Amino acid sequence: GKEVVIANAIIAILTIGGQQLFSFFTFSCPCHVGQNLIYGLAFLGVPALILLIVGYALNNQTWRLVMGKRSHFEKVTSSNQLLKCKLVCFVLCSITGRALVAPVTWLAVTLINGSYYICAVSEYVPLYYYGAAPNVTASERRRILATFPCSQLVPPELTRARDEVILLLRYQSQVAGWLLIAVVVTTVFLSYCLASCFSPLSFLHFRYWSSYVHNEQELFDEATEQHSRLYAMQHVRKFFGFVPGSENVKEIRIPSLREWQAISGLAFLKRVDKEHYDYSLLHDWALKERANGKYLRIDEDP
Repeated sequence: GKEVVIANAIIAILTIGGQQLFSFFTFSCPCHVGQNLIYGLAFLGVPALILLIVGYALNNQTWRLVMGKRSHFEKVTSSNQLLKCKLVCFVLCSITGRALVAPVTWLAVTLINGSYYICAVSEYVPLYYYGAAPNVTASERRRILATFPCSQLVPPELTRARDEVILLLRYQSQVAGWLLIAVVVTTVFLSYCLASCFSPLSFLHFRYWSSYVHNEQELFDEATEQHSRLYAMQHVRKFFGFVPGSENVKEIRIPSLREWQAISGLAFLKRVDKEHYDYSLLHDWALKERANGKYLRIDEDP
């Protein structure tokens, strides 16, 4: 839908901006044998991995899949098990597709930029190919090549060779970046085509179903907010003797020290019976204790 496309576009734009700032302020190739590759791959892969994990963590479907449990009333059959496996695979693919937006954008932008790739593989370029092969050992040649990303460290006689190497590596990096974009776009398009072909719904029926699910979720969230507020309001009223926002409050309740201690501390989800839980310490207190104690009329002089 349009909302998904807009959300993915925003994520991609933010990732591009973050990558540019990240490169400008933090990236500085060490230009040393053995360290260039590690440094370049770390800047390529680690942020992409972090963005992938964040993409999974910020998707509500991930937690629905992790926390979802089969109903005790559902009969386990082979057809139900097969349907459940298909559904899990579909949801995993959907979650992964959304989570890959940011890391793929990061990899594509960094490859098109070329700086990380140049730093990582510069020492592995055959220098003799450029007619600049000084009479040095292989280890010394790698040391010279490792300095190519840092122009100030390159000897003057190797400046031309260095420029050609940088151009070659930038070309390889940018081609890899565009190939990555092409592969991802083609894969996404074919995935949507296959999903549409195997869908049991027609095009208009699918649009209606998508609209229904969206509206149902919005209404459910609104009802959850109002229901939890009204439910919590009953417990707050019992503890303090009034509800916030009430007009013409005649009296308030003065909680005792023991009651303050009962609702203070760390609150854990507490199971009351097979079907119900206490959501907080105040909830637990309100269900167990009677609202006796001292009341104070607010129109009296304390």
